[in-house]
Amino acid sequence: MNTRTTAAALLAAAALTLTACSSSSDSTTDSDAKPKTSAKAKAPTKAPAKPAGLTAKAAAVKLADATGVTDLGNPTDNTSGCSTGKGKYAENNCVQLITTDTVSIYQFKTPAASAHWVETMKVNGDWRQVGRFALAWTARDQKLTDDDRRDELVAALKKATANEA
Repeated sequence: MNTRTTAAALLAAAALTLTACSSSSDSTTDSDAKPKTSAKAKAPTKAPAKPAGLTAKAAAVKLADATGVTDLGNPTDNTSGCSTGKGKYAENNCVQLITTDTVSIYQFKTPAASAHWVETMKVNGDWRQVGRFALAWTARDQKLTDDDRRDELVAALKKATANEA
């Protein structure tokens, strides 16, 4: 019987504590329950403007055509993988990424951003810069693309972007 009395006393104490925590001075009305906005709240940021000219998606089509194939093999838009850098490094993020069985085509805002990625990523395989673009052969199927075909793709992209300077 002593155990029941102790348990009942503990439950009563817990109930009183919970009631005390929600006293009438802490109660909220429907208008109080709404989240308050801070004067310092940031305005929504705009998506960065995409550079004019050829896109990675259009480049994939042009490269396929220039090399005499219908497509480069399973072209997939993996642009969601472009946002890796934050803060001061965000300017180096790619704008668009198209991966295929033959090559990955990275589109950057500037040639400097492209050069940065090519230099950084060379440790992972064959990366080549063409202006604002980087071509990479790092995936399993892409590694099977021979050097002559890689050179052909680089030349075709240079030709496709020649008037962007």
